[in-house]
Amino acid sequence: MIEKRKTDYQLMINQLKSLSEISPNYIPLLSNASAVIFENMEDLNWAGFYLVDDKDELLLGPFQGKSACVIIPKGKGVCGTAFVEDAVQRVDDVHQFKGHIACDSASNSEIVIPIHYKGKVTAVLDIDSPLFARFSEADEEGLKDLVKALEELIKW
Repeated sequence: MIEKRKTDYQLMINQLKSLSEISPNYIPLLSNASAVIFENMEDLNWAGFYLVDDKDELLLGPFQGKSACVIIPKGKGVCGTAFVEDAVQRVDDVHQFKGHIACDSASNSEIVIPIHYKGKVTAVLDIDSPLFARFSEADEEGLKDLVKALEELIKW
């Protein structure tokens, strides 16, 4: 049996800090953040960001994985719920989540974390896995730390 390696969230945060020194602009930093997440976390099929647009909807941002939904209305699906509730959504079985939007039918679990700028949700980090119950409490805490670092590093 192959042992699952532990995700090193501090290493990921340090990588993002170094990358932000080159450019703290949100486009390259979120692009690299999605790559860092996708490369360092096991059993993912999508990792990326949705940005709040001028219509108060979520617009597809930088990501790694298969093509994705372009626009998610506020309050719809896991991402839209995280946006409207301004709360982390950790879903062990997305098929049981009322209103789930299936951009990739291979996704079985998901975690979404709101990202803030000037006290308002300005984006969400969205990560999907083909495994059920992929995301633990430790993953949630590590990803919240990563998002907090992004909030401090990004120049919107």
